[in-house]
Amino acid sequence: MSSENERAEGGAEGAPPEQLALIRESVRKAAAPRAKPRTWRGAALAAELPVARVLVDKGVLHLDRYFDYAVPAELDADAQPGVRVRVRFGAGRGRVRDGRREGGGLIDGFLVERRADSDYSGPLAALAQVVSPEPVLGEELLGLARAVADRYAGSLADVLQLAVPPRNARAERRSAPAPLPPPAAPGPGTWERYAHGPAYLESLASGGAPRAVWNALPGPEWAEELARAVAAALASGRGALVVLPDGRAVARLDAALTGVLGEGRHAVLTADAGPEKRYARWLAVRRGSVRAVIGTRAAMFAPVRELGLVALWDDGDDSHSEQHAPQPHAREVLLLRAAQDGCAFLLGGWSCTVEAAQLVESGWARPLVASRERVRAAAPLVRTVGDGDLARDEAARAARLPSLAWQAVRDGLRHGPVLVQVPRRGYVPRLACAVCRAPARCRHCAGPLEGQESGAALRCGWCGREESGWHCAQCGSFRLRAQVVGARRTAEELGRAFPAVPVRTSGREQVLDTVPGAPALVVSTPGAEPVAEGGYAAALLLDGWAMLGRPDLRAGEDALRRWIAAAALVRPQSAGGTVLVVAEPTLRPVQALVRWDPVGHAVRELAERAELGFPPVSRMAAVAGPGEAVAEFLRTAELPPEAEVLGPVPMPGTPAGRARRPGAPPAGEHWERALVRVPPGSGAALTTSLKAAQAARMARGGGTPVRVRMDPPDIG
Repeated sequence: MSSENERAEGGAEGAPPEQLALIRESVRKAAAPRAKPRTWRGAALAAELPVARVLVDKGVLHLDRYFDYAVPAELDADAQPGVRVRVRFGAGRGRVRDGRREGGGLIDGFLVERRADSDYSGPLAALAQVVSPEPVLGEELLGLARAVADRYAGSLADVLQLAVPPRNARAERRSAPAPLPPPAAPGPGTWERYAHGPAYLESLASGGAPRAVWNALPGPEWAEELARAVAAALASGRGALVVLPDGRAVARLDAALTGVLGEGRHAVLTADAGPEKRYARWLAVRRGSVRAVIGTRAAMFAPVRELGLVALWDDGDDSHSEQHAPQPHAREVLLLRAAQDGCAFLLGGWSCTVEAAQLVESGWARPLVASRERVRAAAPLVRTVGDGDLARDEAARAARLPSLAWQAVRDGLRHGPVLVQVPRRGYVPRLACAVCRAPARCRHCAGPLEGQESGAALRCGWCGREESGWHCAQCGSFRLRAQVVGARRTAEELGRAFPAVPVRTSGREQVLDTVPGAPALVVSTPGAEPVAEGGYAAALLLDGWAMLGRPDLRAGEDALRRWIAAAALVRPQSAGGTVLVVAEPTLRPVQALVRWDPVGHAVRELAERAELGFPPVSRMAAVAGPGEAVAEFLRTAELPPEAEVLGPVPMPGTPAGRARRPGAPPAGEHWERALVRVPPGSGAALTTSLKAAQAARMARGGGTPVRVRMDPPDIG
């Protein structure tokens, strides 16, 4: 070849210099080795960054990593980071034929990154399809999802299933509206009732990142106060995100935001909107058309641009805890977002959890509270009826309500509606023998018998069978007494006592949002209390022992939170508002309600938990499953040296005929649960060790399942 090149150059002697240079360049190109274009099954691959790093939608821990795929040239333009893709994955993916990797079933995934080369030495399978060119997974959302997965010992794919809603093609075809300019900074409004309220809004509006735990005053003003905080964040040119416990709270904040900001400045993300509308709103947020988001717990992952504020209302509500793996809590997710984005944080509620008290105690957040004079002016008068009062009360022995309760109801009905909170739904959910007090059980499954409306047969709460000929297996008596009276029975009794007054019920079957301000009796289960126009004239909180007697670490905190949520709907004491709680007055939660001091109650609870080494001072994990499987898991897990294992102890099973509770063992199986706790600072090490042990167990396959949950809400 070299001799041919020399002859070609020699034959060109006497040629002009420009022509001679062209001849030499053509000779050089002809002599250079030709690189074959990269192909897959005969198809050309992308010229630049031909490798796609993909997160497959497989929520198993031993596959919690990225997989590399080749990018065909025809998919090069659409295969950008953040888009949804489909790839071949499975047993066939490991088969190589004619130097090409092929086979496997199609599975969804997210394209995370484009790369020039792969760490994998073998041939790569190619992307099968780009589902949509819409990038839905940005770097911030991916980083947040990874942080949540690491904190809860879960997989990244499981977190993204919670964070990214399912695709809707019609919603993607909609054009995004142009973003509106930032609004003007709002005035303080009712934030002036709090010592540092106006300063908090000023800091938000000026681009600051204040962090506060807000103990809201009773009354309906909380929604407007949250709306003003959102408006202040928008005024600084940033976004805002508020997570609320239920649709009713979202509707109230939605109305308040519309009044403060006007239409089109915020998006509502709830499941009630339907798949298409919810995905369209989510896309508007991701594209930057809307900068403020409110919603229930699924909104905690909303991809708000330039996030300036994250806020959470009533963090003690159970609905903030996700039931799907890895079961994150909205409060912890928003704390991670505040740390990741350096934005402001606001945790608000009428009550106060120990987690909120710890944020203040550690100095991470500042308290945002009103003076005691303001609290006394806004709160109703709270009175108690204890066991001693009930023993001396003839009316209480003959009927369910003490004389003081009847008097409070009568006085309240003269001025407006009266709220009656009953901790149990149904008619008579618990019955016992009137002679020996033995619980009334079903003859078929030993489930608890429940009373229905007057004249109806008894019914089993587990299998649903009716029982018409019950008699006590212990003493043979045919007489029954109510152990617990439900909301429907209470409404029936009150209806007979006050025949001229309308009686409304609000509970699982039908939850009322509002009721008129006219005199009426409103019987509600905790959390379903409707808002009365102008506030309730009085509230009656029955059967306090039923909430305080639960064998759970949070029983007192939850009871106080539910009582305060109901009492906050009552008019102030200056307007005649009265609350009567039927519970032992000497108990700490009852005293906190009388003084309207939820913060003091939370601080004392936090101090006791610190002494005992319980959460939130320590990090804790629950390991549940069949006894042998739990024991083997704990033996193989490389727990931190400071880890302490409590248990295992038997778990209550799922009764036959009843729906299985999240995390409960299947019907007929006997499980055990062990608690693993570590001191502050060792939570990450505990999570890493449990995740590694679970991944190794899944990789081996064929074993009995073991469930791991970080920060379990119930450890009683």
